[in-house]
Amino acid sequence: MRKLPLLAVVFDRGSAGYMEVLASARKLCSVVFVCDEDLPGSAGVVRRLGEVARVLDVTGLTPDRRRAALRELRPDGITTFSEYRLAATAELARACGLPFHTPEVVAALVDKERQRARLREAGVQSTRCVAVRTVAEVAAALDEVGLPAVLKPRSGAGSVDTCRVDGAEQALAVAADFLAGGDADFVVEELLAGDPDAAGPGFGDYVSVESVSSAGTVRHVCVTGKLPLAEPFRETGMFQPAALPEPLAGQVLELTDAALRALGITDGVTHVEIKLTPDGPRLIEVNGRMGGYVGALLRRSTGFDLLRAALRAALGLPPEIPELTFGGVEFVYFVTPPADAGATLAGVRGLDEVAGMKEVWQVKADAAAGRALHWRAGTEGHLGTVHGTAADHDRLRTVLGAIDTAIRLDYA
Repeated sequence: MRKLPLLAVVFDRGSAGYMEVLASARKLCSVVFVCDEDLPGSAGVVRRLGEVARVLDVTGLTPDRRRAALRELRPDGITTFSEYRLAATAELARACGLPFHTPEVVAALVDKERQRARLREAGVQSTRCVAVRTVAEVAAALDEVGLPAVLKPRSGAGSVDTCRVDGAEQALAVAADFLAGGDADFVVEELLAGDPDAAGPGFGDYVSVESVSSAGTVRHVCVTGKLPLAEPFRETGMFQPAALPEPLAGQVLELTDAALRALGITDGVTHVEIKLTPDGPRLIEVNGRMGGYVGALLRRSTGFDLLRAALRAALGLPPEIPELTFGGVEFVYFVTPPADAGATLAGVRGLDEVAGMKEVWQVKADAAAGRALHWRAGTEGHLGTVHGTAADHDRLRTVLGAIDTAIRLDYA
């Protein structure tokens, strides 16, 4: 029997689940998970993964010893599905001579100011963006960026600590709160004003593009539609396929192409978020990993396994992206508290009613009573998820309206 190639998957929070990875790797490759239990939220991960898969435990090892330990395994590929492990994976890939985003590419993927600068220098898009580390730097940043603006972490994901600021006094107060810890950089960035009608009534004014690259060949998999943001910038859900008319859909893909070229992306999977503005599509950011939930949506709506495509790219294999056919509109809805929710969650009502809707196939509550609520948690602060399938985009709007009406949050 032919020996399968070995793929190293650097594991951390935000990653695709390890059972999902193993299922998608079936008959394609064997997997070794690279784990570090010193990382936040990773305690016990070596034991859990070790029960079902091969694990390389690098806890406590120096960077040199980590590289040496991985080289001894002689992997045929490497990847990560965690935003927080992109830089570490790039260094391991270079040490082992394996395809992945290079360290130079990752530096622009995880640093919002550097990414904006690279895109501006390449002539793709100029978005005013200034890094700040202290409150004293905020006023000068606002002078350069203008108002309204967005204050958000220089590196991060999930809209954590992301806020719109409309005046200097508000910006200084928010910055003082965000920077109180003193261990993170933020950026003050130009606010991209969306066109609420671009994607149709009831839908969000932004989309994401999921792409797979291998040896410089880029294939776009799909465009994911979004539900309207909750204040200040929290995602409330997504759906596939998006409801973009032509030529807007073509413009979105052209902008994605230009961004990936400008950032030098040749290998790996990307998740590009694009704002739909009155002046056309504008880049929000380029992410060097799979977007959350998009792989599961694709599997259910088309049968296509984006995670397996990402594993193939990590092994240096050419993308195999078929022409996708959507039988309906697959969606996930996030139960999201209002920005001023206040103290703590007492309970969520209406989930049983939602579960009984014919378009809904799964309802999951993610938060127990007593949980503290705050918009600073971003998209990660949602209280539950509703998964379903609608016949078309019009029916999706109707279903979403019914879900909104049914769900009620109680606060302590």
